[in-house]
Amino acid sequence: MTTLSLVHAVRPPEAGANVDGVKPPLLILMHGVGSNEHAMAQLAPAFDPRFVVVSVRSPLTLGLNAFGWFHVSFTAAGPVIVAEEAEAGWTLLAQFIDEAVSAYDVDPTRVFLAGFSQGGIMALATLLTAPEKVAGAVMMSGRLLPEVLPHTAAGDALRDKPALIVHGTGDEKLDIHLARWAREQLAQFPLALTYRELPMAHAITEDSLAVATTWLASSLDAAHSTAHSRTQP
Repeated sequence: MTTLSLVHAVRPPEAGANVDGVKPPLLILMHGVGSNEHAMAQLAPAFDPRFVVVSVRSPLTLGLNAFGWFHVSFTAAGPVIVAEEAEAGWTLLAQFIDEAVSAYDVDPTRVFLAGFSQGGIMALATLLTAPEKVAGAVMMSGRLLPEVLPHTAAGDALRDKPALIVHGTGDEKLDIHLARWAREQLAQFPLALTYRELPMAHAITEDSLAVATTWLASSLDAAHSTAHSRTQP
């Protein structure tokens, strides 16, 4: 395993999945708070075989084999976070993207992020704050941090960037109103947003994973077509 700023596990692309001479795309997976990279690494085989899939461990140690991007308390008024840790987290993730692009020799124009819960929060935050590094992002059972909004990139930098929100109507940890609020807030940006509600709790289910993998494959096809068109005379 290559030593980068975040501990991670790697699933290489399937042999022959990518055209010879074309650098493969990269998918970075991020786990929820209190978990670790192995939780997402076990899902890596479900994703498009063209991807180099990198499952990262969050930087903060919360307990034995338990990690997070920022500390959070769940109160009656909603989640309360350590904002400085969150900002440091999305800054670190943007840095890690550059490291992984170099280490695994992937296409820097086809880097996708996907995460569950706090991992999804960071995927969306990084898309909004460093869109030049991210081709698209998936947030599964996460939320849009209000603390991110003052740091979002200028409008044109986000134009047509694909983003997917998948959330359970029965989510007991992050209520569905948080996903709906995120959808409302993101409407002010020129993103290509896809929003899906599913009858599930705070979890990754077979159905929600299928939504994410299908969306990523479609977004990857679109990114490949765009890149290919730019190379034509």
